Amino acid sequence: TSEEIYEVSEAMKNLGDPSRLKIFWVLCHTEENVQGIADIVNMSSPAVSHHLRLLKDNRLITPKRVGKEMYYKASDTAVVKKMHEAIETIAEIRCPR
Repeated sequence: TSEEIYEVSEAMKNLGDPSRLKIFWVLCHTEENVQGIADIVNMSSPAVSHHLRLLKDNRLITPKRVGKEMYYKASDTAVVKKMHEAIETIAEIRCPR
């Protein structure tokens, strides 16, 4: 449908940025807070927060509050699962075990 095509197009646009793609891929494998993500992807916390907002606004990731901290993980949707598979296929990488 047109709605599904639009959703996939928006996901691809958002993951077209290398930093967002890296953050998204990490969050496909773990749930983490901003500082943890910043440490993993070697970026500043403000930069990570900016990218997380864009990913969240496009429903690619899901936030969860734990006390005062926000934790993020990849959303549990068909589009997100397919994007994850596509990234791993294209980049010839595999999920960490």
